[in-house]
Amino acid sequence: MFDGGELRLVLLKLIAETPRHGYDLIRVIEERTSGAYAPSPGVVYPTLTLLTDMDLITETASEGARKLFATTPKGIEHLEKQSEAIEALFKRLDAVSQEQERTDVVPVRRAMHNLRAVLQNRLTAGMEEEKLQAAVALIDEVAGKIERL
Repeated sequence: MFDGGELRLVLLKLIAETPRHGYDLIRVIEERTSGAYAPSPGVVYPTLTLLTDMDLITETASEGARKLFATTPKGIEHLEKQSEAIEALFKRLDAVSQEQERTDVVPVRRAMHNLRAVLQNRLTAGMEEEKLQAAVALIDEVAGKIERL
């Protein structure tokens, strides 16, 4: 979804809106894309460390074990300089959300996974040539029907 520099800008912008924990950043991005994309903790937390090292964010007091991050004055200045790039990145997130809302592909993926699993099980167990050809014909028939929808 993003290269490292782009993710840094997205996280910095979200932190500037309100101080946030790492997990909160992941959740906000996932919500913003209607569940289509959520950066992994393995990408977010090193990026937060880098932003801290760059003096763009700082850890602030928080309750519990989670680190709460806030934007520094240098971070605000960086955001202002990168405003056009940030606007484009958030438009990209919004476009992903709109696409996700238009086509909820979860049921399709589930059905495809189910078909694949059934075929693998049957092929592994061994199928007579006649049954194999019948399965191929069914798949071709369904593919044709879907194409004509």
